[in-house]
Amino acid sequence: MSEFEAIIGLETHIQLNTESKIFCGCKADSWGDPPNTNICPVCCGLPGVLPTLNSAAVEKAVLLAAAMQSDSIQSLSYFARKNYFYPDLPKGYQISQYDEPLARGGEMLLPLDDGQSLRVRIAKLHLEEDAGKTIREKDRRLIDFNRCGVPLVEMVTEPDLRSADQAAQYLIRLRQLLRWLGISEGDMEKGQLRCDANVSIRQIGATGLNAKTEIKNVNSIAAVRQAIQAEIERQIREVSQGGTVEAWTLNWDEDTGTLHKMRSKETEADYRYFREPDLLPIELTDDWKTQILTGLPELPLDRRMRFTEQYGLPEYDAEILTEERSLSEYFEAAVAAGQVDAKAISNWLMNDVLRLIREQHGVAANLALKPEHLAQIVGMVERGDITTNTGKELLDRVNESGQSPQEIVGAEGLAQVSDEAALGRIAAEIVDSNPDQVATYRGGKTTVIGWFVGQVMRETQGKANPQAVKKVLEDLLSE
Repeated sequence: MSEFEAIIGLETHIQLNTESKIFCGCKADSWGDPPNTNICPVCCGLPGVLPTLNSAAVEKAVLLAAAMQSDSIQSLSYFARKNYFYPDLPKGYQISQYDEPLARGGEMLLPLDDGQSLRVRIAKLHLEEDAGKTIREKDRRLIDFNRCGVPLVEMVTEPDLRSADQAAQYLIRLRQLLRWLGISEGDMEKGQLRCDANVSIRQIGATGLNAKTEIKNVNSIAAVRQAIQAEIERQIREVSQGGTVEAWTLNWDEDTGTLHKMRSKETEADYRYFREPDLLPIELTDDWKTQILTGLPELPLDRRMRFTEQYGLPEYDAEILTEERSLSEYFEAAVAAGQVDAKAISNWLMNDVLRLIREQHGVAANLALKPEHLAQIVGMVERGDITTNTGKELLDRVNESGQSPQEIVGAEGLAQVSDEAALGRIAAEIVDSNPDQVATYRGGKTTVIGWFVGQVMRETQGKANPQAVKKVLEDLLSE
């Protein structure tokens, strides 16, 4: 098997999170809605109706093209009819883009485990409408048209991926980017991000491309990885045994973890493309494009690099903090809110604030614990005003109530006790009451100091400053 390498290209369909569909006013996000409740004559393809383009879909697609570093966002692009017959395609054709798409070119840099980056080139990016959904129920085939007309971006990569793991990593990065830009939730289980994988093999050192198969109906990133790996191994076995790989479209059965032939792979000629006569071309003027691109944020990899340079964060921290845009903005707002070390903020975010986010199944921006609250709590812990444990409790208390940390600390007397005189009185009582432990300490087993510290902390209900307690005890026990 080591004499072969895999050649993989991905075709991704991205559901844009517009309020209405691409060519009509029906609700676009119909996940969980009863079948055939978000439909109208336009998306059902009834005679005599005309489509009207949703400009929000164009704007979101342009943002994605710019984020993918497209070198050619077209000022003029056209829709076409892609003709094929299937029960969930009511018109008998799909409105898509073909020879004049919205954008060509671009790339995604894929960080690899060895510290290098793989450049995955983008062939083209175009807009189209979604088809409906076929549901098989025992011996019946049911059709739900809710999804008909939902706006999609289809993005096609060049065959630059070389393993199932790289393909999965590409999808992870793409999903991150979609959510970062706010143009799609990218949930594969809900069909918001769908992937077809084109797979072929060749001998290492060869430069030509061999016949490829296309894998369809894959509903998770883990399944994409598994299906591609299974197809690579199948093709290698086929060729190693003297056979040839034929260009088939394959269906992935997630229940059995196996691939099955669906049909011979279509060619572009099979779809008989021609220009859509009911829609004008998309004219992307310079002013409109400039207006759209004002909404393009700093991208994840750029922000990750900046976090390491500007704040001195380790690569690991920067990677975690830039997985989600809201979290990265929360981090910067917390650093800006107070004179607190950025690494300390990062530690609390990764270890404690992320726990709160996961418990709420939300994002950082939705926390009642605001960035300035986190900065205040970390600052109080760093200065010794409160203990670390009190700080952790405050995170939950502030997030539940929305009160400021200072209000809670002041009202409930949670400030850390550092007064040596007060601590000395408590420590003296404990030392006088435990002569055996005192003898053990003075006999040379100085680790017993930890037991004494624990007793003082218990008496102060955890409010004592541990360092101050230890110093007071050492002075008492050395007398």
